[in-house]
Amino acid sequence: MALLRTLRPTLPILIGASLMLSLSMGLRQSLGIFLQPLTHDVAISVSDFTLAIAVQNLAWGFLQPFAGAFTTRYGFRPVMIAGALLYIAGLVLMATAHGLFSIMIGAGVLIGTSLACTAAAIAMSVTTRAVPVAVRSTVLGMVSAVGSLGALMAAPLGQILSEGYGWRIGVGGFAILSLLLLPAAWFAGRVDRIPLPKPADDEIGNTSASVAVKAAFTNPSFIVMTCAYFVCGMQLVFLTTHLPSYLAICGMNPMLSAEALGVIGGFNVLGSLFFGWAGQRWNKLALLGGMYVTRSIALAWYFILPPTPETTLLFAAIMGFLWLGVSPLVAGAVAEMFGLKWQAMIQGLAFMSHQIGSFLGAYGGGVLYDTMGSYNLAWRIGVAVGLTAGMIQIAFALIRPSAPPLVMAK
Repeated sequence: MALLRTLRPTLPILIGASLMLSLSMGLRQSLGIFLQPLTHDVAISVSDFTLAIAVQNLAWGFLQPFAGAFTTRYGFRPVMIAGALLYIAGLVLMATAHGLFSIMIGAGVLIGTSLACTAAAIAMSVTTRAVPVAVRSTVLGMVSAVGSLGALMAAPLGQILSEGYGWRIGVGGFAILSLLLLPAAWFAGRVDRIPLPKPADDEIGNTSASVAVKAAFTNPSFIVMTCAYFVCGMQLVFLTTHLPSYLAICGMNPMLSAEALGVIGGFNVLGSLFFGWAGQRWNKLALLGGMYVTRSIALAWYFILPPTPETTLLFAAIMGFLWLGVSPLVAGAVAEMFGLKWQAMIQGLAFMSHQIGSFLGAYGGGVLYDTMGSYNLAWRIGVAVGLTAGMIQIAFALIRPSAPPLVMAK
């Protein structure tokens, strides 16, 4: 009750940010269910489709710092509204596509640009500004948890529409759902009315964007976190893009992939709440490293065994618990290191590494499959890189256990 009283003035902002995150991430994470019917109908290869998803991830990653900087200059609301409109346009173009170019522009460029304006980095930055420091990590976990519900709804809906009426109607259903991004972005944009806390004279809140970037890339904790963030994108986008195809190759019921993505979304809720709570109490960077190691172990276990409906859903539950819990930890760590003014931009810089990993997870997985006829090498690479990055992150967090001061780079 005390938490509710604390949050009551900002509830419209938090609800808007949660809905925006839920839709932008849930729809995007469910695009893999259209891979098989779309590639057959439009006569493109698996690697062609995954190249479009890879372009989406690169556009998202490399435009994220600019979107973050624009929120400082123009405010969150116009950036998020523009992103919502681009998302709708991208899905409409994808639903009406008859060749690779339209898929590349719709699913790749337009949705990727939209995600830079509507997804985790922006939603977490909105939440960070809207709540007191004492409950920040917990509320970040709550918003991330609600944001996880999108996949729980979108994946089964898309699969039902695709099986009953064709993949175009499935994508069209996603386009209709994406209209809700507009009111969500509008309400989340109320955060622009909340003034930033006045920084001390030596904090980066008093500096320009270029000085803030220099401060980030001379901070060892930020550099290690950013490099390890690469594996997060590689593992997760490999799964959302290729798990439906892998299950189809193994002769599983097509609905199983939608159920697995839905289970991921459901357990995202529990994981986000837990890691938001945990980040309020323990070292955020060490928790991140532990997540990467645990994910890698789960990946190895699942792909070594022949898939069954039971193991697939259990695997989805484990990965879902470890999925979006990264967001409150990264957002909280960046806010602790650098303050609020440039948080969205600096978080976007870290996210570039995540999206380079996403590019390799989506496109690299497709290329390896087309070349070798299986996903064996792809998942093994994901496990090896994940274990390495996670252990380095944990070791560094233990060596540097406290958050660095919020000061300008000298």
